[in-house]
Amino acid sequence: MAGSPTARRRRLSIELKKLREKSALTCAQVGAGLEWSGSKVNRMETGSGRVQPSDIDALCRFYDTSDELREFLKSLARQAKTRGWWQVHGAGVPEWFNIYIGLEQDASTLRQYQCELIPGLMQTEAYARELHKAGGHMTSGDIDRAVRVRMERQAMLTLPDAPDAWFIVHEGAVRNAIGDGALMAEQLERVLHTADLPTVTLQVLAFDSGTYPATGTFTMLGFPAPEDPDLVYRDGITDAVYLEGEHHVREYTRAFDGLRATALSPQRSAQLIKSILNEYRR
Repeated sequence: MAGSPTARRRRLSIELKKLREKSALTCAQVGAGLEWSGSKVNRMETGSGRVQPSDIDALCRFYDTSDELREFLKSLARQAKTRGWWQVHGAGVPEWFNIYIGLEQDASTLRQYQCELIPGLMQTEAYARELHKAGGHMTSGDIDRAVRVRMERQAMLTLPDAPDAWFIVHEGAVRNAIGDGALMAEQLERVLHTADLPTVTLQVLAFDSGTYPATGTFTMLGFPAPEDPDLVYRDGITDAVYLEGEHHVREYTRAFDGLRATALSPQRSAQLIKSILNEYRR
């Protein structure tokens, strides 16, 4: 079973939708049969509302499921109400990003393209702090909490069950000076150290790479259970978009494969980063 409450909630939503579709009923029809609103059923299936174990009991009786499935779904509902470690930091982590962290913690594969900044899972504390300060709207306490969460997230790359992580970073992100030279030298050293981890691959998309099939930063997450479909994540200043349809995943996979083919090899990428690092050291 997936480990984070976010992943459990997502899995529960998927299973409830499968049960309804197997019965060939609409949300409105299920709601009418249980004297609920159709919107309540829809909220359960989209993960936008809390699902109580008593709701699971009612749905499983309605769908005539096995006792084993009912208990499994009730367990998911109970555990989906727990809080993840990152949620104790309050306003330091916006609600829309809480969702992403929960999914990231359970991913078995991670594919990310960054066109402007060093990936969050590779950032130093000083680099991350400069980025949060630049927004100009966070209190010092919230910045501390946001940076702490970013640093704690990085532990996932060193765990025995670390995800297979592949990062493609545009050369502009590597050369974009955040803070002073000493900060950037430390940051690029961190990038090289992270890239040496056994489950991490890093490529740089060089300035002279020519055209490439992407227009903005995105992340693709894959999960160990076949019942949990891959998803694409794109964030903005105030919100995020999650794309789960097969068409979206297929097109972003195609774009990422194109980026991999266009970017420098991991070895040449490391050489380029080392040359930029030496510039900062001088």
